[in-house]
Amino acid sequence: MKRYESIANLIAEYRVDDPGWTAVHGGDINDAFVLSGQNGERLFLKTNTLAREDMFMAEAEGLKALSTPGIIKTPEILGYGIDYGRNISFLALSFVEGRHRKKEYWEDFGHNLAKLHTANVSFITERYTHPGIYGFTMDNYIGSSVQKNTADISWVSFYRDYRLKPQLKMAEKYFSRETIKAAERLLENIGDYLFDPGFPSLLHGDLWGGNVICGEDGNAWLIDPASYIGHYEADIAMTELFDGFHSDFYSAYKEICPLDSGYGECRKDLYQLYHLLNHLNLFGRSYLGSVESILQRY
Repeated sequence: MKRYESIANLIAEYRVDDPGWTAVHGGDINDAFVLSGQNGERLFLKTNTLAREDMFMAEAEGLKALSTPGIIKTPEILGYGIDYGRNISFLALSFVEGRHRKKEYWEDFGHNLAKLHTANVSFITERYTHPGIYGFTMDNYIGSSVQKNTADISWVSFYRDYRLKPQLKMAEKYFSRETIKAAERLLENIGDYLFDPGFPSLLHGDLWGGNVICGEDGNAWLIDPASYIGHYEADIAMTELFDGFHSDFYSAYKEICPLDSGYGECRKDLYQLYHLLNHLNLFGRSYLGSVESILQRY
């Protein structure tokens, strides 16, 4: 991944001649633009404050990881960096000209995600500087919240210590004493509900409908990852949190990677809890009821 000292240097290298900037929807965190050159070349640009360069570097690392097995496509990473003249950091990606979904879109996506989840992850874990199975090569972000990825040999302790604990700590200002006690009980007893999977999986990490686009080939492409090595059920639970995924997707996924018994009755809520806590911490009290309901249940 190449780092650039300015956007001008990047567009010169990719020959986007005298580009016009068109603002597009880029989510709640970043500003986003399509740069369209007079010569017909286009690229997609995400920008944020100077202090957010590490967020773009981490996003690029996640996209690189997801694309490496060659199973599901992502936009090409063109570069990232800081433009001091504009007082911004940025990430440049190839512009994906979406097409209509092909007939087998959801079925193929389900099969391909299952193949990604069952693929060998040694190309990532061999880059760890500390022993472990679960984690990632660097800390990254879930939305604008820091996501710790310290390697751990146990999925149960990784999920407890680097997913739930930090979010619960940030959310304490919203909690009653009763809710804090419920959270403490959950952390103490989480091994009663979660277990180490039969194999580690590369996860997208934030797999809701807005982070899947239809690519130029009519297939599902992945964007905006918060990737790490974990339990594949965590990705599936996120797909079910805000809906948007067709039943054909789940049927196809389970043909290759069946969900263990107890997922729907027990573990799905615990995996969704992480994302609900993050939304509570980012967007406020409207998510408090959902968080409290799960905490009281466990």
